[in-house]
Amino acid sequence: MNHANNGRTRHRLAPIGVLIAAAALSIGDRCRADDVRDATQAAPIVQGQRIFTCGHSFHVFVYGLLDELAKSAGIADQEMVGISRIGGSRVVQHWDVPDEKNEAKRALTAGKVDVLTLSPIWLPDAGIENFAKLAVEHNPKVRVLVQEFWLPNDTYEPKYPLDTRKKVDHDATDLAALRKSNADYCDDIEKHVRELNEELGKDALLVVPVGEASIALREKIVAGQAPGLKVQWDLFRDTWGHAKTPLMALSGYCHFAVIYRRSPVGLAVPAILKNDKTIADADKEPLNRLLQEIAWETVRSHKLTGVSAR
Repeated sequence: MNHANNGRTRHRLAPIGVLIAAAALSIGDRCRADDVRDATQAAPIVQGQRIFTCGHSFHVFVYGLLDELAKSAGIADQEMVGISRIGGSRVVQHWDVPDEKNEAKRALTAGKVDVLTLSPIWLPDAGIENFAKLAVEHNPKVRVLVQEFWLPNDTYEPKYPLDTRKKVDHDATDLAALRKSNADYCDDIEKHVRELNEELGKDALLVVPVGEASIALREKIVAGQAPGLKVQWDLFRDTWGHAKTPLMALSGYCHFAVIYRRSPVGLAVPAILKNDKTIADADKEPLNRLLQEIAWETVRSHKLTGVSAR
């Protein structure tokens, strides 16, 4: 497994040249000892995008959130083209839907999609390559977003069948160990994304680092710095890891930031948080701001989101 130049922090001393480069970065940028990101941001996208989503229960809620977030951001011409929902699915299962019922293939073939969002579970998953090639064939400017989600059961166990009943106490999870497992998972995803982009001859595939953002949020919770969230279980409905509203909103903000290459900070509290009775009303605004800040910092610090101009 290749762990070199993957854009995540390595715990070793940085050479003096790297430290000097880091000092030149704007406030909030992270110095990564083996990969200092170019501080130049790619130009934000101002035109509304035509979006199609294929995913499972750790992803499909993003579709509705993107519609709401675009309106909050004043993006009036975003078009939600369609969604393919299959529980516990690999991307290839969406690809294998019979052609006469396959809305994703139909929309891509018609060139009606600017952004396709996908959420693989584990690799290998031939669906990512199949959809990417079809999308690029009919819209050379299309972007295919691959979600790196939070690890089910707080572990990286890439095997089937999925262990959905494993007993896990999210509050007892060692977050340092979780970061390492998440890095291994992301290495696999990002290696695949780079290989496909090289084959396509363009950076058509991008990464949405939701898993990394979720760990940053969990660290804030443990430190007592997440308004309205007292324990890590406040993010999850079950041991498997189905999301509660704060984690759903965080994922939505990560996707918005990648799609439009702009910060979500300042957008209104989304309905899912506004209507969440488990969070005190006084905590909703500051919590929403924290989720936005974590999403933007994570996305702009990642090499494969398309946000940093390299």
